[in-house]
Amino acid sequence: MNLSIRPIQVEDLDNIVSLMREFAAYENLSEYCEVTVERLSAAMFGEVSSVEGLIASDGETPIGYALYYPNFASFRGQRGLYLEDLYIADDFRGKAIGESLIKEMARIAASRGFERIDFMVLDWNESATRFYQQLGAIRDDTERHFKFTDDAFKKLCQ
Repeated sequence: MNLSIRPIQVEDLDNIVSLMREFAAYENLSEYCEVTVERLSAAMFGEVSSVEGLIASDGETPIGYALYYPNFASFRGQRGLYLEDLYIADDFRGKAIGESLIKEMARIAASRGFERIDFMVLDWNESATRFYQQLGAIRDDTERHFKFTDDAFKKLCQ
């Protein structure tokens, strides 16, 4: 394998969206996967961009990605990165590619003076839970994820 990890560029977005659709299928969430190259481009490279990412490739073949953005833990006063997605194509799992992506993210966070990486894992995804815990992640079952989206979000904006 000829592994390379680098920041996502505009020309990578078609491949990233394809990998995101694979990830959605893996998580049984395809019906919610509405991302387009245009929406991802706006989020990553638009005037008010808020998302960054890394792409992992084997030679010229994209095989995985990580998307993240800055966050802040108020009670601890810590800045960090929030890992939104980490996905490795099925044929390339178990080859330390996910670990390489996380380590690169950690180096990026540390270079900015950040102190943490936060993320969520679906409750049924035991392999992901084991992966993160083997790297030293701490699981916190006391918090619940909430969101305002779709009609609830629109109503709040009125």
